[in-house]
Amino acid sequence: MESSILLVGIVLVATIILFVTEWIRIDLAAILASLALAWLGLITPAEAVSGFASNAVITMTSVMILGYGIERTGIMSRLANTIIRVAGKSEQRITATISLTVGLLSSMMQNVGAAALFLPATRRIGRHTRIPASRLIMPMGFAAILGGCITMIGSGSLIVLNDLLVQAQAEPFSLFAVTPVGIPLLIAGIALFALAGGRILPGREAEAPQPTVAEVWGIDHRIRTCTLPPSAPLAGRTRGEAECKILYGLDLLAIRVGQDITVAPPRSTRFEPGQELAFLGSEEDFERFLKDSGCVQSGDRSILGEILEGEGFGFAELIVRPRASIIGKTPQEILFRQTFSIEPILIQRGETETRGDLSGLPLAAGDLIVAFGSWDTLRHLARDRDLLLISPPEGEGVRYRKGPLAVLIFAFSIALTMTGVPLSLAFLTGTAAMMLSRVLTIDEAYHAVEWKTVILIAGLIPLGIAIEKSGAAALLASALSSYLPGAHPLVVMAAIALMATLLSLVISNVAATVLLVPIAMGAGIGTGIDPRALALLVGVCASNSFILPTHQVNALLKGPGGYSTRDYLKAGGVMSVIFIAVAVILIYLLF
Repeated sequence: MESSILLVGIVLVATIILFVTEWIRIDLAAILASLALAWLGLITPAEAVSGFASNAVITMTSVMILGYGIERTGIMSRLANTIIRVAGKSEQRITATISLTVGLLSSMMQNVGAAALFLPATRRIGRHTRIPASRLIMPMGFAAILGGCITMIGSGSLIVLNDLLVQAQAEPFSLFAVTPVGIPLLIAGIALFALAGGRILPGREAEAPQPTVAEVWGIDHRIRTCTLPPSAPLAGRTRGEAECKILYGLDLLAIRVGQDITVAPPRSTRFEPGQELAFLGSEEDFERFLKDSGCVQSGDRSILGEILEGEGFGFAELIVRPRASIIGKTPQEILFRQTFSIEPILIQRGETETRGDLSGLPLAAGDLIVAFGSWDTLRHLARDRDLLLISPPEGEGVRYRKGPLAVLIFAFSIALTMTGVPLSLAFLTGTAAMMLSRVLTIDEAYHAVEWKTVILIAGLIPLGIAIEKSGAAALLASALSSYLPGAHPLVVMAAIALMATLLSLVISNVAATVLLVPIAMGAGIGTGIDPRALALLVGVCASNSFILPTHQVNALLKGPGGYSTRDYLKAGGVMSVIFIAVAVILIYLLF
């Protein structure tokens, strides 16, 4: 064995030990590995830092920004609400619904893009259902990887496989040739977590969430919506005349007309047919209001209700500053709603709390006001000279009007990849379009990047270069091929599947495919197995990267899920065994 191969093996083993034990952070371990390879002369200094300019890193950074851009438009929160309506609060049904959706989406786009797109919705579902994020994010990520095996354009390894077959003068596979294998793989992954998720996923409980402002003040009612028909007695009256808060104890939070939403409508606002109204209050009070006003309760899919209960709105606490210009004046006199664009819910003065009609109550220094509004508006009040924001905003502002544009940009980026444009160029173009169209600001784009993940992938790429450059990968592959002649076809296929799996953990799945396909096809000729079937097995099993957080999807989700490497070893080990068994048996039977 050449000394370079031995040294690469030592660095590889040391890196895996650091990953498993987590004596130091895995991103630092990856950087130390690349530095060790450079100082040992196994790679050049340029190759040691090449990961930072690699397609994988640029692609991952770009999809993080694209996913965050879609999140900021509120689309994923509405998707999360839809999944909760369909699946209820059952962990098994929610896991299966998310995994199936992500897996099917991943069949037509890069799996890291599908995972980044669904990450915000998955985290939101976890918060709403009180299911720990660690029990939802890993199944979602695994489903994204599995979904890449449903079509020949779902993963890089299958895309390059057809190119290799053409080079070998063999017939390439059609788009859906791998579907009979990919669909059962996805179903097997969904079934694994639905049936055994409680045993193989991290058992730690989610941290107890901090009580929200609404919970602290006992105003955490569901936002209820209704529409105003032409014949309703309420039509034509102003908000001040209707006295909803005095008569029914309801706070009118917003009015929607078409695509226009007015938060905290002033007392002079006139109720007109076709408006959708959003109220905060108890169900009993709301029912009384509906009966008297003639309004019709909205269905479960109220657009206004979904928006107000989404990420962009909430409650906050504000205090009237000393020497404020509004001291001694009533909210009605200062036109409170028009001035601040927030809806006052209650005022606390000393031990006295007022929740009824606040319009005629003179304000005093130190009054605490609990109000509802958009996070952007409430955050802006942090710099107001009259009101002091004392509770930090619990979310980010949402740009609902930018939603269709954000989806269009993301779809355009995916379409570029299907035309042969490199992933990094396609997704980076989409990222630039997000910022130029003001879906995101440049500062928000920097905030969207999980830099720990970027460093991890950038540090591991030189390790893959060293394994290929030193001849270690070729040595392992040739050693395998020397034992294949004369073995049973299932043994040959299992050995090739195992080799593709192991190589994909330390080098890219595309590199593993390029390296192993010629060997697999040669083994097929020597053993009487269809060479194309063995080549397809390599392309599929090169995606079997569940054991370590080295795959782009696993690396992306490790931080948000709070996973350790041992978590991937446990769940990913079981998934890898099932993956190999299903892939080998189906390709043996079908091809």
